Amino acid sequence: MLFEVAHAASKTKDTYLSAQYRRLATRRGKQRALIAVGHSILVMAYHIPHRRVPYRELGPLYFDHLDRQRVQQRLVQRLERLGYAVNLQPVAA
Repeated sequence: MLFEVAHAASKTKDTYLSAQYRRLATRRGKQRALIAVGHSILVMAYHIPHRRVPYRELGPLYFDHLDRQRVQQRLVQRLERLGYAVNLQPVAA
């Protein structure tokens, strides 16, 4: 049942669990990614009532904001492999 819940959660849009699924499925495969998402759901199901806190959605960009430098470096390297010269300039807020 947890596997089916993880499968449904992986198909949702703009959620932490779908972002986790996409991130893991590219590296580990779809089946293992579903098991990992199911594990995350199980951990959430334990900690939310135990700590008596409401569920807080982290969002689809959680992993990008977790380590911005690594994401920038990976994307620059990907563009350079495609033959582009990349110059990063931060956007003024």
